[in-house]
This record gives sequence, C-alpha cells and structure tokens, in this order.
Amino acid sequence: MQNPNVIDGLRNTRSDPRYETRNRMTIPSHPPVKVRERIAAHVRIMRLDHSIKQIFIVPGIVLAIAIAGSPISLDLLIRVLIGLVASTLIACSNYVINEILDAPFDRLHPTKKNRPAARGLVHPGWGYAQWILMMVAGLALGSMLGRGFLLSAAALWIMGCVYNIRPLRSKDVPYIDVLSESVNNPLRFCLGWYSVVTAILPPVSLLVSYWMLGCYFMSLKRFSEYRQIADPATAASYRSSFAHYSDESLLNSATFYAAASMLFFGAFLMRYRIELILSFPVVAWLMAVYFSLSFRHESAVQNPESLYREPVLVVPLFICGAFMLLLLFVDVPWLGSMFPKSTR
Repeated sequence: MQNPNVIDGLRNTRSDPRYETRNRMTIPSHPPVKVRERIAAHVRIMRLDHSIKQIFIVPGIVLAIAIAGSPISLDLLIRVLIGLVASTLIACSNYVINEILDAPFDRLHPTKKNRPAARGLVHPGWGYAQWILMMVAGLALGSMLGRGFLLSAAALWIMGCVYNIRPLRSKDVPYIDVLSESVNNPLRFCLGWYSVVTAILPPVSLLVSYWMLGCYFMSLKRFSEYRQIADPATAASYRSSFAHYSDESLLNSATFYAAASMLFFGAFLMRYRIELILSFPVVAWLMAVYFSLSFRHESAVQNPESLYREPVLVVPLFICGAFMLLLLFVDVPWLGSMFPKSTR
C-alpha cells in the first residue's frame, strides 16, 4: 500500500506550476520499458555507489572504542557489520524517494537528467514499495543493536522524508536545505557510536562539530552546482532554494560553517582528548583542498561518492585520518601543561 503522506507530497509537487511546465517541456516520449531495463533502473536508484558515504559512520566507531574503552572482539565486529548494512539500507531507502520525487527537477540539470527516474524508467508503484521495504529491513536489523542505534536509524530515515516530501521538503528552503541534509552527518556518527556502545551518549560538542562540518561540505556542493548551471533562472527552476542564493552568499555560509565546526571541535578536544589539537593544521589543509575543488567545472564536490577519485583530496584525507587516529591512542603528556584545565 502506498504511503498517503508521500502521495500527498507527490500531488502537491504536481500542483506546482513549475512542475507542470517542466513536464510539458522536458519529458520526451519513450518506447515501452523492458522488464530487465526496469529492474536495472530500480537497482540504480538505490545508489549503492553512494555507500562510500557510510565512511562518516567510521569516526563514531573509532571514537566509541577510544573514549568508552570498548575492547575489539568478534562480537564487536559482528555488531559493526550489522550496523553498516542497516545504515546502508536506510540510506538507500532515502535515495529511492529522492529519485522519484526529484525526477521532474532533475530533467533540468545538465547531468542528473540522465538518472533513471528522470528518463522515465522507474515504475512509481515499485519505487514506493522499494522505499518502504528497505526502511523496514534497515530498522529491523538496527533493532538488534539496541535502542540508541534504532532511534538514530529512524531519525536518519525521517530526515530523508523531511528533506524530500512536501509539505516540508526542506531542500527547497534556502540554508535550511543545507542544515537539514547535513544532520545526516551526526546521525551517521551516532550509528557508528551505537554500533559499539549502548549505554553511553556521544559527546554533544562533537556531534555539533560534525554537523557543521557536513554543512561546510554541503554548502560548497551547492556553490559548485550553482556556478556550473550559471544562469540564475535555470538554477532556480532546478532547485527552488537557488532563487535565494548567490556565489557570495554560499561562500559566506561555508565560511560560517567551517568556523563553527572548528569551534565545537575545539570544545570537544579540550574536554576529552587534548592531543587532537595537533591535528588542526591537517584538518585545515583538508578543508582548504575541498574548498579549491568546488571551483572546478563539473567538480567531484557535486558528487561526493566520486571524491575518492581525486588524488589531491585523498592524500590529505588519508594523512588527516591516520594522524587523528594516532592522536586518539597515543598520549602526549607535555600538552597537558601547555593547555591546563581550569580548576574554577
């Protein structure tokens, strides 16, 4: 049975005059879709190639082991594996609804117009069933890891609904689009954290830092997309929030998010792990490289799942990750005397 909220969201989208114009002007006539081609399209809208984004779960796993002192064991590895599979199912469920509801808008994008739903290869009924079934499977697996993981997984799925489905559809609201999509970052951190521990809450300062870092990445993605489309009217037709953006406003917001992320990261490390203060230069290097990539035409920043193909980013990312991992487990005693904790 189709979800009535989603159906209402789709009807509201279709009642949008911009939607009607896009459909009349941009949908070409297609020959009947073969079953094999239809199945392949439904596999593609799961965007399994985006599973690389589950790397944002890894810091939650590592920090939980470091801070909570959880021993590495076979049971822990099994929990982590279950958590990764459950998280991937929830993420894929969100990608499916995104693909279905964004089809008329994607037809105006220079590259996204080739997505299966935009080309008319996806059966809506199959798509909605796929969306719900993957969510149910993901939550069922997540329930095996405890309440914290289950709630985090449910929140990740709900944010996908908030982001894509009318009347909320936060992706159409300037700045809220970046903030709401980037909430997935701390939620993924929690999924990693609760894959390891169940009774300890993750540090709030680190969650906020992780959220703001995601906002930094997402605002630069928007900036790169906006620059590539070039024409403001076309950009606004593709994504409503672009009607309220400019190159300057997007870069200003990226600067704010970068500063906020480092502020809360500093608050975290002063409370939990002062050694991480030595990682600031490599973190800044990584963020600077990402910033420069956003100015490239057809930048990989627009498609984060392909960023691993950018050596200029992978090298500092590897160095940053390795350095921070080292600092998590190796004590540097003299840092305590340089940055003593207040006794007041």
